[in-house]
Amino acid sequence: MESQQKASQLRKRVVFGLGIGVSVGAVVLAGGWVFTVALAAAVFIGAREYFELVRSRGITAGMTPPPRFVSRVCSVICALMPILTWYFGHIDVSVTSAAFFVAIALLLQRGNPRFSQLSSTMFGLFYVGYLPCFWVKLRGLAAPALNTRVGARWPILLGGPAHWTVGLVATLIAISSIIAADTYAFLGGKAFGRTPLTNISPKKTWEGTIVGLGGCIATSVILSKIFNWPTSVLSAIPLGFLTFLGSVFGDLTESMIKRDAGVKDSGSLIPGHGGILDRVDSYIFTGALVYSFVKTILPLYGV
Repeated sequence: MESQQKASQLRKRVVFGLGIGVSVGAVVLAGGWVFTVALAAAVFIGAREYFELVRSRGITAGMTPPPRFVSRVCSVICALMPILTWYFGHIDVSVTSAAFFVAIALLLQRGNPRFSQLSSTMFGLFYVGYLPCFWVKLRGLAAPALNTRVGARWPILLGGPAHWTVGLVATLIAISSIIAADTYAFLGGKAFGRTPLTNISPKKTWEGTIVGLGGCIATSVILSKIFNWPTSVLSAIPLGFLTFLGSVFGDLTESMIKRDAGVKDSGSLIPGHGGILDRVDSYIFTGALVYSFVKTILPLYGV
């Protein structure tokens, strides 16, 4: 019975994993409002999961959670952030204003306001609201990806070669590299894992992490050759390295939250995979790192 349950669980993971992968690929290719609205929906669900984790028995044993009405309002604010980023091109003023009014609501609430309420709420706005907005900024980079063979053959009805921008290519490389990092780290840990990486996530090992790093960088380099962007291996290697760092620390951050909450998964939305945060934790910090690299470092290479 136990082996049958494990096999059934594995089938669920594979089926839903493939479905998610195909859906995400289509959304990334579409870009624009399709990508933004899909991201906003994921952010809203992720924000609800985060604030439920904050209210969980494990975390509230050492702190006072924010009131439920504040959590709900913050979830809506987080979902609006990607849409505002796509519409205005920036989000800083909106985030600052939202944080200010949320802080006022917490400080003026009845009873005895606590710093833990303020800190957990502000971190939630940053973690599940502000950081995902960098994926919108990354996907929205409109500079053409020159010499991309895939783009040269892209159908006119789907946008033609102009559809293949730096934003699209960079987003595809980053997402693919994250998937490779997770996959290779898992396989490497199973095959060679001996030394625990951190107490936050006991199943992660240094051996698996090193294999994951190699797989992530290799994927970044291979895809850069396929897409002819970035044109230099000296650019593709640090891009893969930064992607891996964002992936690992995003995963560890969510593991730390779940450990303090005393739960295995952030939710049960996706059969065999847990909640939204369990699937996207590796992406939360990565978008900001990749966007900053593309905007700041790549121009120094003349790319």
